[in-house]
Amino acid sequence: MPTPVALVTGASSGIGHATARALIAKGWTVYGAARRVDRMTDLVAAGGHALALDVTDDASMRAAVEEILAAHHRIDLLVNNAGYGSYGAVEDTPLDEARRQFEVNLFGLARLTQLVLPTMRALGRGRIINVSSIGGRIYEPLGAWYHATKFAVEGFSDSLRLELAPHGIDVVIVQPGPVATEWNTISRESALTQSGDGPYRRQAHALHANYTTVDASPLSASPEAIAATIVAAATVARPKTRYATPFAAKIIVGLRRVLPDRLMDLVMRRLAI
Repeated sequence: MPTPVALVTGASSGIGHATARALIAKGWTVYGAARRVDRMTDLVAAGGHALALDVTDDASMRAAVEEILAAHHRIDLLVNNAGYGSYGAVEDTPLDEARRQFEVNLFGLARLTQLVLPTMRALGRGRIINVSSIGGRIYEPLGAWYHATKFAVEGFSDSLRLELAPHGIDVVIVQPGPVATEWNTISRESALTQSGDGPYRRQAHALHANYTTVDASPLSASPEAIAATIVAAATVARPKTRYATPFAAKIIVGLRRVLPDRLMDLVMRRLAI
């Protein structure tokens, strides 16, 4: 078999960056893709490639995939990791911001998937790993738009898995829990920006405080820990359909599975007031 080729989005920081480095260390040909190419110089130094890619720009996505195919004639793994969390009350959040979150978290993921599928089908094999979140299984006040995008990623991925199985292509969902990355900073600050001074200010400040505490706690995993799960899902012969990681994420997802809605509401409300 030739050296496998991977495309990892959101590779300029956090989970995507750690995943690209881990795959390079495993001997893969890795293309790290992000808007901030200057933050991927270490990937190039380690033997990888850095691509400028904006998952809200179709031309940018087409150019990235075409560059990889021109060089290698194959893409064996797509890690759809690019995404962000924008928080704030539904009443306060402009619909333009809600739409942008869907463009980044769902439609960019879907479009890149469309672009790599013809080659994967022709090869009769391939793997797509969609980085969702425990936020695709649970919910929080002030997180309606973010959770909506991740619930959508879950449903999209489940249908896609069935659709692609006859073509030898695996679809895997990875559900990170709390991770020590800039994602937490962006999400908690957005809650204050959108709702910190209005009728939802109590919840916004509570969410900010909780996220700050979790970020510095042992519950928060490193990007490298999540990357290790992604690499395992990419390289095992028969991957699971879902990987909740780290252990705290497994507990949270497990609780959601067994708790009735009203009890889960109470748990989530206590965390936010």
